[in-house]
Amino acid sequence: MGVYDLLIAGSGPAGLTAGIYAARGGLKTAIITGLYKGGKPALISRIENYSGVIDANGYELTRAMFEQTKASGAGIIEGSVKEYRLGDSPFALVTEDGKEYTARYVILAMGTHNKTLGLPNEEKLTGQGIAYCASCDGRFYKNKVVAVCGGGNTALTDALYLAGIAREVYIVHRRDTFKASDVLVERAKALPNVKMIMDTAVISLEGEPLKAVILQNVKSGKISKLDANGLFVAIGALPNTEGVKGQLELDGQGYIRTDENLETSIKNVFAAGDIRSTPLRQIVTACGDGAIAAEAAVRKAKGMRL
Repeated sequence: MGVYDLLIAGSGPAGLTAGIYAARGGLKTAIITGLYKGGKPALISRIENYSGVIDANGYELTRAMFEQTKASGAGIIEGSVKEYRLGDSPFALVTEDGKEYTARYVILAMGTHNKTLGLPNEEKLTGQGIAYCASCDGRFYKNKVVAVCGGGNTALTDALYLAGIAREVYIVHRRDTFKASDVLVERAKALPNVKMIMDTAVISLEGEPLKAVILQNVKSGKISKLDANGLFVAIGALPNTEGVKGQLELDGQGYIRTDENLETSIKNVFAAGDIRSTPLRQIVTACGDGAIAAEAAVRKAKGMRL
């Protein structure tokens, strides 16, 4: 059992930045890493919209953040939280190995997880043709045919990454325009081995391992078959708030509601990054959230007004 001033759940950009600010502010701080050190950004192959970094690999960027956080004096606890006890202060976080850690202040920065298509055999085919991380699994599809389902920045970034590995890449998007930035869309259009299938949804999967993807045009209803060895799903994310449901206030989509200081409906419990209700979810905004939440915790711990 460990006793701290501040516990941070999650080691993505929000959690790591919070760790830096809290430790520098004099709080005895520990970060419980979660599944990935560096969070989901650690899995991004190319980052171009983080201020001061023209072109970065996600793993390298988050590794630098991680090392800076450790150097600041924040403790690192490897593992994931299985239970959040936020009813009374001091709050307690219990990890999967059964260890309990307590603190007067908590920052929730657990991020999000990938949405699935919800198809009957999708889970069974995960790792056998279905994937959710191009930089993790792309190497298995060298000179093969793959599809990417989605129309946002993640989908287009995945397609661009896979274009350098696979023989052909098909971007399947259920709308007639992309949500992704124009830069990514134009870059994808310029590649000879990238093709775009618009107004189309993935309705079923064939083969074990995956051999083909069945598509349906959402306007005409026409059904077609796309022979593909892999399908990378990039259709958005859901908040990792299952463990705190019923304890604090969430919005209609399950994200944590906060005030301007990022304090939740529970006094001295804060939320930062993609897990909170916010109009923009980016690495740079997550870092800002982490700083704001940590600074608020530091000020409260020192009896200062927010």
